[in-house]
Amino acid sequence: MTEEVDIKTIDAGADPSASAPAGTGGGGPATDDTAAANIAMAGGGDAASAIPAEELSRLTDDIIGALKTVYDPEIPADIYELGLIYKIDIDDERNVDVEMTLTAPGCPVAGEMPIWVENAVGSVDGVGQVKVDIVFDPPWTPERMSEEAQVAVGWF
Repeated sequence: MTEEVDIKTIDAGADPSASAPAGTGGGGPATDDTAAANIAMAGGGDAASAIPAEELSRLTDDIIGALKTVYDPEIPADIYELGLIYKIDIDDERNVDVEMTLTAPGCPVAGEMPIWVENAVGSVDGVGQVKVDIVFDPPWTPERMSEEAQVAVGWF
């Protein structure tokens, strides 16, 4: 089963590490991948978003759509469905921070993939600056893949 992506907004003047996704009690991400659930996660915890709910919904959907255009060249599935995207933070200035991983630390496109992600997310109308960080904690495992990705690689 795929773990959900942590999508939230942060107050541009606040400490991003201080906000927890709304509706999660500070625990893990929501268990629903609908736009409404993404909006709920985007609540930013204690700091309310200055972005109107409709715009936040559109941004969320468009950012996810953009991430789905980026493919791991060795696996016939996009990086979102592979579960490589761990967190997306949207601040009040509409700047986006993406935290992602790779299928393996020695991935041959480790230097290029963040640029692909930055370009894809940066192409979304209304998005400001984009920052992509590669993390390896927690490590990626095939269990993070969605059913769509499992079908694409012939595992389902």
